[in-house]
Order: sequence, then structure tokens, then C-alpha cells
Amino acid sequence: MGHGEPDEAAAAWVMVEEWGGSSGSALSRTAVLTASASSLTSDRFGSRWGRIGSRVLGAFVPEGFPGSVTPDYVSFQMWDTLQGLSTYICAMLSTQALLGAIGVGEKSATVIGATFQWFLRDLTGMLGGILFAFYQGSNLDSDAKMWRLVADFMNDLGMLMDLLSPLFPSSLIVIMCLGSLSRSFTGVASGATRAALTQHFALANNAADISAKEGSQETLATMSGMGLGMLLAHVTRGHNFVVWVSFLSLTIFHMFANYKAVQSLSLSTLNYERTSILLHSFMEDDEVLTPQQVSKQEHILPFWSTWRKLLRVKLPHELVHLGAKASTLTHSDMLLIAKTRSYYTNANYFLLDKEGSVHIFIHKQAVATDVLKSFIHGLVLARLMQKSNSCHAEAHKWMNEKYSTFISQLKLEGYSTERLLSHSIVWKAHWLYGPLDEKTK
Repeated sequence: MGHGEPDEAAAAWVMVEEWGGSSGSALSRTAVLTASASSLTSDRFGSRWGRIGSRVLGAFVPEGFPGSVTPDYVSFQMWDTLQGLSTYICAMLSTQALLGAIGVGEKSATVIGATFQWFLRDLTGMLGGILFAFYQGSNLDSDAKMWRLVADFMNDLGMLMDLLSPLFPSSLIVIMCLGSLSRSFTGVASGATRAALTQHFALANNAADISAKEGSQETLATMSGMGLGMLLAHVTRGHNFVVWVSFLSLTIFHMFANYKAVQSLSLSTLNYERTSILLHSFMEDDEVLTPQQVSKQEHILPFWSTWRKLLRVKLPHELVHLGAKASTLTHSDMLLIAKTRSYYTNANYFLLDKEGSVHIFIHKQAVATDVLKSFIHGLVLARLMQKSNSCHAEAHKWMNEKYSTFISQLKLEGYSTERLLSHSIVWKAHWLYGPLDEKTK
């Protein structure tokens, strides 16, 4: 036998397996083909219905599921779909009431009158969305969980306004505009937080696929909700008490499902509160909590902060004010900064402790990692202020000895340490130091 010719004895049989799936973690064997010199046998695994089911499921979940998404994806999407379903059922009831209020089906109603009312409603919503994005746009990333709840609460409030509109015909336009304004906040907040959550779920850099499949899931929930809503609207037509009981029951379930959806999230990004919780655990027990452990300690109810303000109770991260204005500094503040300047020689920030709070002044050349470091330094200082008179020196020592270890352990637990999710830092500063006895001219 010449060189390069096949060895017939070695190739007496060959077996080829077929595996189906979009990622290594989701592969399953579907067929085995075995060939000998005289025959070919084929064995298939799994039923045809099972393969069809997998294809249908593939239209609603990201490619590579479940390995391509975070573990909290399933629980969040389950509760999110349920809240979406209840929303669309409620929407049918409120829309029916609103259309009746503007005169649909009434002989005395005019087309131009109804069109003008609808135009004012939409115009108010558009302007409200612009104003909300202007005032709160930079905060939506840092508190995605809370704003997700706020968005759905405002949506419920908007539908409530629509349902109330027939009861107050003399104030119809005002009520319609208030409802539209409320829903405009929902559109901005929900869209922005959805983008943040999509990035969180995307383990395989598949944010676009997750977003597309989210759209498919929402479309399915919308169609189901509209069908059930139309049926409910037809059954309850003319029975106002039943309409209100149905609407309020669905709204309560909607808010419960939203809370459960948000509660199931275990975000790995660092915002004010998560950073504070992690630092507290590290300084107390020398350990870094997992995202799941931190999630259980977060305050996500939107009205919780308002109650704390009324009770004058502040969480540790609320004692730290990031991005303070240099123009607010007094003469005594400037002298204190000069006194503690040695602790911030190589930092692109400096800290000022004043009236029980820590004010962080960010240098104009600071980058994202400087902002994160300054906030952690501020939390350490705020914690030590209550225990020591030489808090700046002790905070400086802690940062030199422990900060790198803290950041390394955060990375090991899967946290994103490239930046702090904070409000937009508008005010920055530049500073120079001179001898303490030198007078400015």
C-alpha cells in the first residue's frame, strides 16, 4: 500500500454524532450515524414535538439560553410578563371609559371636538416626557430598580385618571392631560431602565438579542392582555362597580408583580447604596457580599426615601455628597481643606467633613475610576467621623492599605468596578496649594 492511500482496515467503520443547540451549555444529542463497509444505521433522539417546542421557545428566549443570560433573568421575565398582562387588561378598561368620556358613540359629540381633546392629551404627554428626561435622565441608571417601580406606578396612575374621566365631565381635559403626563414619565423611565437591565442580563454580549426577544415576549403579553381586556370590558360594560373592582384588583396585582420582578434582580453594577452595603460588610467582617446578598438589603420602594426624610433618618451613603460646588466653600472650609491637604496629594478629589456630612469635590481631570474611589473614600470618612477625631488620617490609612484589596475582591465576585453609577457630576474643581502662612493677594 502506497503512502497517502487510505487504510481500509482502519476505516472499517465510522460514527458521527449530531448535536443541536446554540451554545455549549445548551447542546443536546439529536442523532447518531454509524457506517460500516456494507451498511449505514441512523438513530435519532428526542421527539419531533420536542424539536418543534424548542424552535417555538427560541422565538422568545435569547440564543444560548440559559447559559447566555444571568440567573435572575427567568424570574424577572416571569413576573414582568405577568405585570404586563395585567397592565393591558387594565388599559382596555380605562380606554373604554376614556372613549366614552370624549363622546365616542354619542350623537351630540363632534369629530373636531374629540380630535382637539386627543391632541391636547398627546401634546401634554410629549412635553412631560421631555421635561422628565431633562430633570431625571441622569439618575435612571443609578437607581434602575426604584425607577422601574416608579414607571409602573405612574402608568397605573395614568390609567386611573382615564377611568375617572367620565365621572367629572367638566374637568375632562384636565384629567386627560394629567393621565397622559403620568404615562409620559412611564415611557421615559421604563425605556431607560430596560436598557440598563438588558446590559445586566447580557452575559454573552448579546444585548441586542435579549432586547429583540423581550419585544417578542411583550408582544405576546400584549395580544393576550388585549384579548382578555376586551372580553372583560364587554362583560363589565354598564356595571361600574364591577369595572372598579376589576381595575383595582388588577392594579394591586400589577404592583405586586412589579415588586417581585424588581426584587428578583441581583445587579452587579455599583451605585450609591450597593457600594455602601458592600463597604460596610467589608469593614465589619472583612468579606464581600455576593450580588444576591446585596439585593436582599437594598431599599427599592420609591417612597421609602421620602419617609426617611420626614423621619430625619439617613442611610450611610446619604451622608456623602458627590460633586460639591466649590463656590459654596466658606473661609473656614478653605482653611480646613488646607489643613487636610496632605491626605489628598495624589488624588483627583478632596473631601470636606462639614456638619456631619462628607462633601466630595471632584477635580476637572478626574476619570470614572477616580469618582468611584472618591465615593468609597467618602463612605470610609463618614463612617470614621463618628468614632475618631483624626478621621482624615485614619481614612487615608484605610484607603492605602485596604482599597486595592476591596476592589480586587469586588471583581472576584463579578462586580463591575470600572465606574460608579451616579448622578451626572456637573460641578468640578481645580485647586492649588501654598504654604499655610502665605496670604492670597
